[in-house]
Amino acid sequence: MIDWSQVKRIHLIGVAGTGMGSFAGMLKAAGYAVTGSDENVYPPMSTQLERWGIEVMTPYDPGNLDRARPDLVVVGNVVRSVNPEAAAMRERALPHVSFPQALGEAFIGPRHGVVVVGTHGKTTTSAMMGFLLHHAGRDPSFLVGGVTRDFDSNYRLGAGPHFAVEGDEYDTAYFDKGPKFLHYRPRTAIFTSCELDHADIYRDEAHYESAFERFVEILPADGFLAACASYESVLRIARGARCRVETYSVDRPGADWEARGLALSPDGARFTLVRKGDALAEVLLPVGGAHNVENALGVAAAATALGLSPAEIAAGLGAFHGVKRRQEVRGKAGGVTVIDDFAHHPRAVQKTLAAIRGAYPGARLLAAFEPRSNTSRRNLHQREYASKDTWADAAEVFLLRPAPTDRVPESERLDVDALVRDLSAAGKPARAFASVDEMVPAIAAASRTGDAVVAMSNGAFGGIWGKLLDALGR
Repeated sequence: MIDWSQVKRIHLIGVAGTGMGSFAGMLKAAGYAVTGSDENVYPPMSTQLERWGIEVMTPYDPGNLDRARPDLVVVGNVVRSVNPEAAAMRERALPHVSFPQALGEAFIGPRHGVVVVGTHGKTTTSAMMGFLLHHAGRDPSFLVGGVTRDFDSNYRLGAGPHFAVEGDEYDTAYFDKGPKFLHYRPRTAIFTSCELDHADIYRDEAHYESAFERFVEILPADGFLAACASYESVLRIARGARCRVETYSVDRPGADWEARGLALSPDGARFTLVRKGDALAEVLLPVGGAHNVENALGVAAAATALGLSPAEIAAGLGAFHGVKRRQEVRGKAGGVTVIDDFAHHPRAVQKTLAAIRGAYPGARLLAAFEPRSNTSRRNLHQREYASKDTWADAAEVFLLRPAPTDRVPESERLDVDALVRDLSAAGKPARAFASVDEMVPAIAAASRTGDAVVAMSNGAFGGIWGKLLDALGR
């Protein structure tokens, strides 16, 4: 444990990541003198760090520690033990912690931790949870893995008793290979989903599920868990909780929390919020899609456990604007709407396309996809990506061939050309491209007035959104 009363100056190695950069902002807002270092720093995080007045040094170098003179070093999980700055930190015996440990000790520990875990929907659900508490006047703190539209920020530091956080199952640091969320001291939790992800860390389904089993075990007896009943794995793991558990689902009958009379339209999702058969409130959720309604049910269950009324919950959900890069409209040109989404797992791709179909009834959807994450660029989900059900709501599919990487052996790589053959044979038009610059003219040529193009990636996708809008405009 760090004696935080003695810490004044904090240096973050690997500061330019979404989580670390936001945490740097939170530390600065809490009154610490903050510096950071990274290999490369790009917008939007470089812009945010500059706005917050945080000096960022590049590249990694032992000399950065001389300039920073830190009482404590926070080490990001992108940093390896051979990193020259991390090596110098150890040689000088500087006190150091991982980002999750620091967050858990300094910020979540003194508050009531509300932690959202699961394969899908963590960012939107934790942002929704934080916003709901804020809208109900509870003045919460939160830290999420995306920029919330309501606060134009990844974090908020409030004076209230609650801290809502996105709990990631990824490993913590080179010196701590356990999942990040084990540091987050949960008292209330939402468990959204569970199916194999992060294939670079977890060898199989059982290994992956074991992380969530450990999370459920650390929930205190007087805590609360909202568990998504749409996943058998979630229900099975939730049985290991000592605390009260309530289930929720958008399509599984018999869950404690349900959305009755669900109707999707361009202005969002309308439904009756139901708990154990009792209708509590009528809700209009502006952030469309059945998957977001399911997220809202989990948030409603947790918010009720925290003392919010049905009226407060309905009002908060009705005012929530979501997270950037989740069904985010980047612009419209030539009568075609260009949408950005973070989806990269096959189920997330399917649900995102279904949500956009609900928001744009009658529009033809063209889907562009970059397999970029450590899981999506592997052949782990080759069969699911090759299924026309994954792309059911898309009229045509445009796939980017991932650049070869040493991290993924050739025998384990996703075969994009095989996907194209399988999808085409199943009656779903599909094409593969070597680059974004090759893909953009093909999408522009295939587009017609009234269409929507959805570009999905957990990365920058070569700036496809702007390039597409330029091409469509011409």
